[in-house]
Amino acid sequence: MAYRLPPLNSLKAFEAAARLMSFQKAAEELFVTPSALSYQIRLLEDHLQISLFERLNRAVVLTEAGERLYPGIHEGLERFQGAVRSVGRTVQSNVLVVSSGPAFAAKWLAPRVYKFVDEFPEIELRIAANLRLSDFNVDEVDCGLRFGGGDYPDLHAEPLFQEAMVPLISPKLLERFGGQLDEEAMSELTLLHDDSSNFMKGAAGWPNWLEQMGHSNVNSEKGPRFNHADHGLDAAVDGAGIVLGRLSIAMRDIRSGRLVAPFEEYIETQSGFYFVAPPSALDLPRVASFRQWLLAEAEDEAKDISAFLANLRSL
Repeated sequence: MAYRLPPLNSLKAFEAAARLMSFQKAAEELFVTPSALSYQIRLLEDHLQISLFERLNRAVVLTEAGERLYPGIHEGLERFQGAVRSVGRTVQSNVLVVSSGPAFAAKWLAPRVYKFVDEFPEIELRIAANLRLSDFNVDEVDCGLRFGGGDYPDLHAEPLFQEAMVPLISPKLLERFGGQLDEEAMSELTLLHDDSSNFMKGAAGWPNWLEQMGHSNVNSEKGPRFNHADHGLDAAVDGAGIVLGRLSIAMRDIRSGRLVAPFEEYIETQSGFYFVAPPSALDLPRVASFRQWLLAEAEDEAKDISAFLANLRSL
């Protein structure tokens, strides 16, 4: 037997009052009178046959039942709003919103934006850089660039390039050690740790790399840690130490000569960058244009990465 849902207006009134902990503020937000809001909440309480608020002299407090009910109602209303917005995103528009991690946006995507703008001046590109994965059912995002193993349920996913972890150092800092690093030099250098690589499949940090190199006298845990990959690379560029960097976002610094690889060895991983989008978004002209441009850029980058790694060897 299906359970009869309460009126939507009563749920909206409850959510606003519970979130703001004030009938007065909730009424103002919903553009109703306090008495009208109280009436809607009483309707909900009568429907559920349980009290949701304790009415105090100048405040309200959620009851135990109210505390249990609020998270689900709050999330549900957000998803309703997101669904309506997502439908609106499917109409023809010149605004393209692309989600990306901050490091990839800063080191790879942003320096290439001018190419896309030149090729597609009619599209207004907006980059949403955030570590949180976008929910395409809620957030106003058309497509995304994600880093991982490629398992993205219900999304169209295409690989851009695979990842490798490579020790990188500024040329000036390397010169201080005669242009070559041995175990003694590594023990003197500051190790820069990219903690954003901890979640990657097949990833490894300094402990693994040093062990495989046989550098048992180097403290693999020393040195500052960064949760954004580009911060570790920037520190290395400025001569703060040596970083085991993610090659996919380090190539621009390598091509410019700001960073060099002092060793022949690198670590392969099972992760990489992917273009992702809901299948329904692929036919939108703005998304199709970005995908076409992105894959061409990624193909060129993949060739550069392959050529760079051809001169090194995998551990």
